[in-house]
Amino acid sequence: MLVLLPPSEGKAAGGSGAPLDLESLSLPGLAGARAAVLDELVELCAADETKAREVLGLSEGLRGEVAKNAQLRSAVARPAGEIYTGVLYDALGLAGLPQAARVLAERSLLVFSGLWGAVRMTDRIPSYRCSMGVKLPGLGALGAYWRALMAEVMPEVAGEGLVLDLRSSAYASAWKPKGEVAGRTATVRVLHSQMVDGVEKRSVVSHFNKATKGRLVRDLLLAGAVPGSPVELVEALRELGYAVEAQEPGKPAKPWSLDVVVTQIH
Repeated sequence: MLVLLPPSEGKAAGGSGAPLDLESLSLPGLAGARAAVLDELVELCAADETKAREVLGLSEGLRGEVAKNAQLRSAVARPAGEIYTGVLYDALGLAGLPQAARVLAERSLLVFSGLWGAVRMTDRIPSYRCSMGVKLPGLGALGAYWRALMAEVMPEVAGEGLVLDLRSSAYASAWKPKGEVAGRTATVRVLHSQMVDGVEKRSVVSHFNKATKGRLVRDLLLAGAVPGSPVELVEALRELGYAVEAQEPGKPAKPWSLDVVVTQIH
């Protein structure tokens, strides 16, 4: 099972340790592309704060993120599982997982990133700010920049089992499973169901969508579940108490769409 996650906007800072070693990161086929994005981002942020904030889409209150990016090569690097914070990662709670579940997480989880392309939870990276929606002056839109390279690297990373795609649309743009891999890929949408005047209404709630996805992954890890296909994923989630509605693709080599329906927001 391979679980694709988006990063978080918020990232943990501080700590102690050695700086970034690009050559040590997983998916070594991305090394050259990572170096190119890193070089341009550091140069941009070191040269012109105003332009950097404009390119990165940052408000005046986030100007400190520009200074942080300018120091990425010398900043402390920590495991990605400690760097990414926010709603999904709080619900996932990597630090509190028992050993067996942590090992499964390290093997199964892959975080997509505008700066790194994609990283494993054990990859040591510094805190940074660069979303997949950024368009760098030299390299262009990062979603498009990563697309061709990801198309080469990801089929091997996906292996032969289930691909559970929990990415947001911006990060999904960097790699769309195709062919045989797409046929064993499942995307998940979280819907809040409530009765209004006797009629069921369903809606997507962003905060709760992220929290539910984090809990869903955590529950799979705690159960030691390694479903090998979308059908097995549906069975595993239902056994864990989730209300799941599955939509089988109308054509072969297309991803499955799963709706996880919840009645309480927390």
